[in-house]
Amino acid sequence: MADYHLLTIWRIEAPLEEVFLAIEDSLRWPDWWPGVQKVEEVAAGDVDGINNVRRYVWKGSLPYRMVFAVRVTRIENLVAIEGAAAGDLEGVGRWQFTRQGTVSIVHYDWQVRSTRWWMKLIAPVARSLFIRNHSRIMAQGGAGLARLLRAPLVSQESIDLLAANNPLLAKR
Repeated sequence: MADYHLLTIWRIEAPLEEVFLAIEDSLRWPDWWPGVQKVEEVAAGDVDGINNVRRYVWKGSLPYRMVFAVRVTRIENLVAIEGAAAGDLEGVGRWQFTRQGTVSIVHYDWQVRSTRWWMKLIAPVARSLFIRNHSRIMAQGGAGLARLLRAPLVSQESIDLLAANNPLLAKR
């Protein structure tokens, strides 16, 4: 299976406005997020950022890079950013932002499938490695965001929503 539905949750003691702006400004991610090697704007989109297209190059601890473009489909200030991915991965990514007291909570829902033939071929045996690689990259992102904002990262979680033993699936 080359389909993935992964959820990352970051809780950071920082103003929601600062957290949202840092995530929205993905052109600067390589400055603070070690897994992001390059981000370039392909299309500007409208004045609200809808249909903006950016090309991302990611590199985790495994010996390959992932390259894909994301077209922004929704931006709701301080609430959500969504986009459609195409390239080495295809699917949808959704950032959701909430606040609980002084803690900003970021949910990143990444529902994608690999388009690389070799990843699809070895997915039945390497799926857990791919997911751990994604989790490490997201952990680096949470730590990098905390450093950028000079704020404590209270907690972070990575959840494979397709895992057979996932307790969240039992609630559906």
